[in-house]
Amino acid sequence: MPKWLKDAVFYEIYPQSFYDTNGDGIGDFNGIIEKLDYIRGLGCNALWINPCFDSPFKDAGYDVRDYKKVAPRYGTNEDLVRLFDEAHKRQMHVLLDLVPGHTSEEHEWFRMSQKAEKNEYSNRYPWTNFCFEPAKGFPYVGGESERSGVYVLNFFKCQPALNYGFYRIDQPWQLPVDHPDCIATREAMKDVMRFWLDLGCDGYRVDMAASLVKNDDEKKSGTCAIWRNVREMLDREYPEAAIVAEWSEPQQSLKAGFHMDFFLNGGGNGYSTLMRDYENHPDGADHSYFKKDAGGDINAFLKDYLPRYLDTKEDGYFCLLTCNHDTRRPRLGLDIPELKLAYAFLFTMPGAPFLYYGDEIGMRYLDLPTKEGGYFRTGSRTPMQWNEGKNLGFSEGSADDLYLPVDPAPDAPTVSAQENDPDSLLSTVKALLALRHREEDLQADADFAQIQTKAGQPFVYHRGSLVLAINPSGSEQTCSLPAPGEVIFSIGSAKADKNSLTLGAQSFAVIR
Repeated sequence: MPKWLKDAVFYEIYPQSFYDTNGDGIGDFNGIIEKLDYIRGLGCNALWINPCFDSPFKDAGYDVRDYKKVAPRYGTNEDLVRLFDEAHKRQMHVLLDLVPGHTSEEHEWFRMSQKAEKNEYSNRYPWTNFCFEPAKGFPYVGGESERSGVYVLNFFKCQPALNYGFYRIDQPWQLPVDHPDCIATREAMKDVMRFWLDLGCDGYRVDMAASLVKNDDEKKSGTCAIWRNVREMLDREYPEAAIVAEWSEPQQSLKAGFHMDFFLNGGGNGYSTLMRDYENHPDGADHSYFKKDAGGDINAFLKDYLPRYLDTKEDGYFCLLTCNHDTRRPRLGLDIPELKLAYAFLFTMPGAPFLYYGDEIGMRYLDLPTKEGGYFRTGSRTPMQWNEGKNLGFSEGSADDLYLPVDPAPDAPTVSAQENDPDSLLSTVKALLALRHREEDLQADADFAQIQTKAGQPFVYHRGSLVLAINPSGSEQTCSLPAPGEVIFSIGSAKADKNSLTLGAQSFAVIR
């Protein structure tokens, strides 16, 4: 386990929407570099940058055309290396977004695999043996290549699946996972990883990490074997490099060699009940735990979270996030006081927390038309709101040229409006992250245990030797403490008296 992950707090950057320095309406690497001090000042000491490689951008960069070249709209390879260097000067680490399950249909590997004559890339992607032979059980495309066959997709039509083999063979065109050409795919992806690690990258967030081997079993045995092989390479050659899986099944991902996994938002899962419970009910009813007096129950989260955490806490970190580029922003359902409590919980739980750009100021989810395959996700990908100036400080370019529009509301939240307000959401985020860095018992590997989980009462939990309590309700609540203690941090009002704690409405406290 890389030592730096213990105290890591990640800031996720959607590069096209963060900060534009050349006026073209699209964020760039130089913009990220200019804002590194801001990010470090938040308390975030690590970055996750969404895909920044050359791409036709039919899926916002998750359709990679060249893994070893950055997208010109963000800058050059040299600019990205300078970003690594500037981050390292500030004791910050940088994860890139690796897309190993598929490429763009414009990638040179795929162009070569489409040729009728056999070559070293013919099996880099799964193809059937005849132009009218369907890839039964898989999405596929035919009729667009000189090669007689159809090819398997991994997600959108623009994303042909890379061929890591089939765990169960049920068609003559399927190759086993130990076929030399399937091993060559794995080795090619390791070569991509080495390329950027050698230039200063500190690791990868891995897109659709469970999607590699097709016809895999329920345990994802074939895919897990590949990631164990990758982890062996990292431990041997880059022991301080980290990998985090987009998987949300830590019993598989962490045991397969990933250092971290996310608890991603999913319909009806425990994470969704914290801030986005409206997605779980056909009538849109919202019983999110952090929504004041909405009838939420922390046990809906714990029932799902605890088994995963307990089964894997010795294997790696199961991480919580405020949001990501695939999820509606939490401000859609929660107001600022509610967000403060939600973040207090997320930033004091085990694992490495992830803060999505703009969530620290409560940026809104906007209802927008799809852009670059975003669909409903587009509204969470709007430009960062820095100040009250032109385009809310994101770009000096024309509003018509912006990647996406900024929030048009007169009260659109900005960094400049909040940075000197001690009661702002931004100030609360800074205080919470400073607390986490200061208290080792709040960092990634400190023990977690629940103390009080009864619905309608404050949620009380241990992190190491500290006791934490949250009261999301609109009324004052009193709860028992396992021992007398002193309140060392609070949001709202909190008073410890012998073996009890009184929390005001919508309050949070840390007790030593």
